[in-house]
Amino acid sequence: MSDLGDCWVWPGALLSISGYGAIYLVGPPRQKALAHRVIYEFAHGPIPDGMQIDHLCRNRACVNPAHLEAVTCQTNLLRGDTLAAANLAKDACPAGHPYDAANTYSYKNTRMCRVCRKEASKRSRLGKRT
Repeated sequence: MSDLGDCWVWPGALLSISGYGAIYLVGPPRQKALAHRVIYEFAHGPIPDGMQIDHLCRNRACVNPAHLEAVTCQTNLLRGDTLAAANLAKDACPAGHPYDAANTYSYKNTRMCRVCRKEASKRSRLGKRT
């Protein structure tokens, strides 16, 4: 985090479930907003359509504009601490075969190992013959 600088932790209210900073905007109607989105727009301009604000520091209470970036939903999810991000970070199947262009194919949005699939097919064929 040293290259981005220190986090600026929101001093006001935090949403109890998500941990994001909350702020009430003035003027009729008075409405609640997420502090990091307000700060991002103040520092960088409007959030582009279809984009989300990602905390590069992974601290949801941080409002440092240098830590905030507009990204797609997919990018935001894959950068986070999610199951999808963890699976994408894997470079080998459970048996240790590499997830590379030659050994990997997709089936129903899931990476599959060609070597493991070939071995499973072979076991299946041998089992049916006996």
